[in-house]
Amino acid sequence: MLRRLNISRLIVAIILTGLSLIIGMTGFTLIEDYGPIDAFYMTVTTIATVGFGEIHPFSAAGRLFVSFYILYNLVVVAYLVSVLSAFIFDGELRKIYKMIRTDQEIKRFSGHVIVCGFGRNGRRAYQELRANGARVVVIEADQELMKSVTAGQTGEEYDGDGVSSGRIFTVFGDATTDLVLKQAGVERASALITALPKDADNVFVALSARALNPRLKIVARASLKSSESKLLSAGADSVVMPDEIGGSHMAKLVVRPEVIRFLDLISGLSADKLRLEEMSYQQMRRDLQGRSIRELDVRSITGATIIGLRTAAGSLLVSPPVDYVPAPGDVLLVLGSEEQIEKFEVRFRQL
Repeated sequence: MLRRLNISRLIVAIILTGLSLIIGMTGFTLIEDYGPIDAFYMTVTTIATVGFGEIHPFSAAGRLFVSFYILYNLVVVAYLVSVLSAFIFDGELRKIYKMIRTDQEIKRFSGHVIVCGFGRNGRRAYQELRANGARVVVIEADQELMKSVTAGQTGEEYDGDGVSSGRIFTVFGDATTDLVLKQAGVERASALITALPKDADNVFVALSARALNPRLKIVARASLKSSESKLLSAGADSVVMPDEIGGSHMAKLVVRPEVIRFLDLISGLSADKLRLEEMSYQQMRRDLQGRSIRELDVRSITGATIIGLRTAAGSLLVSPPVDYVPAPGDVLLVLGSEEQIEKFEVRFRQL
């Protein structure tokens, strides 16, 4: 908000300065019958108060015009100097430069993820994405919110410009508008998460993003059950309702606590977390393609376990048969510790 105010003040100062030039040239032309060059010369010397003197003696009307013109310019120049001083000494020029540099870097992004809204849900999504090596662009309207929630919490020093030592790339603005989405590179992004507080805003974001990028994967947050169908109709691929999930989670901690503790291990909410990884058939090493799950022998080699498999047809096989041979389009779901998954990645994933 403060930066917008400073930029608005600079624009006003530039407009007033331009208006002063127009008034001066018009006055000297009409009152003293100066030509364009002479009128411009007298206007500039009057504004600058250098005192070079008159081209020819002023008439009474000319002296009266110059008197009021000088008083007007004292105010304009003082205002212009104060605005420029704020930009120079408060670092506004540096900040504007960083914002421009960030915009240029975002324009080179491709296959990144956009997170709309940096509240509790958006912040958590950002942290999880960064932990998995994804490149993320955040859209947030509140600059002060970004400063308060990121300083000392994410391990990334944020200076409010969308640039930091940890490279938090931020576009400030309304995520429901096409212009802001384009600034975040929605046309080149691979996925978008919209976690704005209002369901209606999330509907608009999903609708706009889908129109700008038909191939985009969109995950939307919803507060009301009735909003789920609207979000799906607007173009969202998946809808998440944090309040409903939270209530269900608490209830299951009472009736099925060990199941929930196991799920916490998988989701990373527990200290001794497990990692659930996926690997498509196309990502598998070529010399291992065409082998059955028994022949792959993932558990003996890495300690990790294949707990599921999504077939190319879309069906999910839980604990797939050991004689099953993964085919093109299939995706393996592998569970293990961080160390076990790393071994699995090295041994089975194509480099």
